[in-house]
Amino acid sequence: MKLENNSKWSNFYLVFVFVVLYAPIFYLIFYSFNSAGSMNGFESFTLDHYKAVLADTRLIGIVLDTLILALLSSLIATVIGTLGAIMIHYIRSNRRKQVLLGFNNILMVSPDVIIGASLLILFTVVGFKLGFMSVLLAHIAFNIPIVVLMVLPKLSEMNPSMITAARDLGATSSQVLTRIVLPAITPGILSGFFMAFTYSLDDFAVTFFVTGNGFSTIAVEIYSRARQGISIEINALSTLMFLFSLSLVIGYYFIQKFQQKRLNGKASESDLLKGVTL
Repeated sequence: MKLENNSKWSNFYLVFVFVVLYAPIFYLIFYSFNSAGSMNGFESFTLDHYKAVLADTRLIGIVLDTLILALLSSLIATVIGTLGAIMIHYIRSNRRKQVLLGFNNILMVSPDVIIGASLLILFTVVGFKLGFMSVLLAHIAFNIPIVVLMVLPKLSEMNPSMITAARDLGATSSQVLTRIVLPAITPGILSGFFMAFTYSLDDFAVTFFVTGNGFSTIAVEIYSRARQGISIEINALSTLMFLFSLSLVIGYYFIQKFQQKRLNGKASESDLLKGVTL
């Protein structure tokens, strides 16, 4: 009886969260096809607002800049975060490990406004010009902890006897890293990359502080246009970004399923070989 009640409350909670989070998004998407040019009432279906967005060369440039920024920051953060996670994992002193994890987690729990303001002060003090590079460095900074947290669990799941056996067979440190460690933690690396890419793509607060003049991202551009007044083109642009983010989530889901099938296949082959040997 208790399990049934808990299940009902869980379903109610999921429905409530879904409605609160997604109802405004679907409302926005619905009116992006409104020919009336407002959100007061739906007149008729049209794609004119999407055509206007795609015809705006400045906006297309901002979209490309945002994608390049997200891709570069997530790639660099994935490399640094993966190496950092490996370093933290193999630290023998538990105290030092906890201290490093604590510093890593500070950036995860700190408000975006605090991070953005701190980076703005830092760039101003050192005389670093605000623009693409300042935003790129800021995105790398808040993406690294995400990658570290995604990779560390995979390192903990890895069988240490594999590394010991490889070293006994004469494998060098680079060979152990490239042929054993990295393949074993690939799912975590991919998870970290997709998470970093999504965070970078959607970030507003940190970017708003360090963007400077002459450079903008989609999130900052939507905010700037929304302040000038309600425009259905904002709805169309937001809809396109939502669909792009949704496609990333779906792509990540299928990549994870493929990785899981591959791992299960390797495990089955290993068990089969053991059975034949016995």
